[in-house]
Amino acid sequence: MIRVTVADDQAVVRAGIAAVLDVEPDLRVVGQAADGDAAVALAVSLRPDVALMDVRMPGMDGLRATAEIVARAPGTRVVVLTTFGLDEYLFAALRAGASGFLLKDAEPERVADAVRVAAAGDALLDPGVTRRLVDLFAAEPEPEPRHARVLATLTPRETEVLRQVARGLTNAEIGEALGISRATVKDHVAAVLGKLGVRDRLQATIAAYETGLVRPGRR
Repeated sequence: MIRVTVADDQAVVRAGIAAVLDVEPDLRVVGQAADGDAAVALAVSLRPDVALMDVRMPGMDGLRATAEIVARAPGTRVVVLTTFGLDEYLFAALRAGASGFLLKDAEPERVADAVRVAAAGDALLDPGVTRRLVDLFAAEPEPEPRHARVLATLTPRETEVLRQVARGLTNAEIGEALGISRATVKDHVAAVLGKLGVRDRLQATIAAYETGLVRPGRR
């Protein structure tokens, strides 16, 4: 059973999200919060598998709360769920350690899927958010030389695996593309995450773009 908390300053929205998740046989909402402070307290005390987090809330906002939860309850994954698709929230949430970013108009099944993906240790972005992320990196200047040091810790095979991860390929698809087994891909992905010091494939993808290993339109 995947245990979930929901944080949103609107009681009707909280109840709606909880209702969507509670009908799923493998998901259970164990707590609700109306602000960031309460969301952090719930995460620290209940240690849920996933915390669904609104961005704009009174007191501590969802972005600060995300960073606090990542620091104080590292076993809890945070998925940001908001009506605001603004890029500054996207980057702030991801850099705070969020494992997903969905808009509130997402289909209920997609919200449930995001919770499952995050609980499994991976990450999920709303398709529209992913497109904006790529477009923003396309507009960024070329990376500074210092960024090359991050990639220098990877072996050639690990570098290629990271490139394929950033393209959005699954382990099975990467294995097929590179002619290696799924288990070997999994080992390489784990090594890449460890060397880059990131939590999941989403963070690794961001690192790939930030270092210039992958650029929009190039493979």
